[in-house]
Amino acid sequence: MEGNKKAFYFLLTPVLIWLVLLIIIPHIDLFVSSFKAENDAGTLVWSLENYIEFFRDSIYWRTFLNTAMYAIGVTLLAFVVTFPIAFYLTKVVSKKYASFLTLLLLIPLWIGELVTIYGWVIILGDHGVINESLKWLGIIDTPIKLLYTDLSMTIGLLYMSMLFMIIPVMTTLESLDDSLIEAASDLGASKWTIIRRIVIPHSMPGIINGAIIVFMLVIGDYVAPNILGGKSSLWFTEQIYNQFLSTFNWNEGAAFGFLLLMLSSAVIWLALKLSGQKLDKVGQ
Repeated sequence: MEGNKKAFYFLLTPVLIWLVLLIIIPHIDLFVSSFKAENDAGTLVWSLENYIEFFRDSIYWRTFLNTAMYAIGVTLLAFVVTFPIAFYLTKVVSKKYASFLTLLLLIPLWIGELVTIYGWVIILGDHGVINESLKWLGIIDTPIKLLYTDLSMTIGLLYMSMLFMIIPVMTTLESLDDSLIEAASDLGASKWTIIRRIVIPHSMPGIINGAIIVFMLVIGDYVAPNILGGKSSLWFTEQIYNQFLSTFNWNEGAAFGFLLLMLSSAVIWLALKLSGQKLDKVGQ
């Protein structure tokens, strides 16, 4: 037993060092910095000015709300798109083909987000694959505005995040006993009733787990909104980026970063409450 404890603490030590040095200490430093601002003499003093500025300038809090609504929308859309795929791969197709199809779903992760996003630029551009195909078919004469819109930004965010929804859902669906579905069907339950009363409740921990991951990825994304989004597609991470690297106002950037952290934490807490799930159960 003593040897097992030593091995446990030995393996745990690098994780704790990583958490303390790269996450906890930087976050504490940013939190402290967010409550500091320059006075008239150019000296940093304790102040709430950075947070007051967020509410004073409408561009900040409007972008903040816009980012939250889009992140929630993309998360819901990811569930709608991926749930049928997850059910098909776990309960319909044979395991031999399911493994191959699941492997295909992992390809976007091999390529990387930046390259994938630029791939969507090629597809959605005025002279991209979609517009050129529609022109060749004679459906349109002039290109349709697909790129640099809210639609293209949503497509990019959805494509890069939906894999993180489908894997947790597949994991929970694999533990669902097929005999429950067969028994419900034999007793006359419709497909919709089976999905609503058996499949979704059983897979709820996986759904919430995937939703948390997708929401966190989407709300903190910078590449897809910046490249695929138009001038009107404001994203709060761009505001944080501008504060840190454009205006070099690290104190205000730190405040904005913690506002985003509080927003994401509040949305996740609300989702857990509304779904009746507990974080420890979701994390299993």
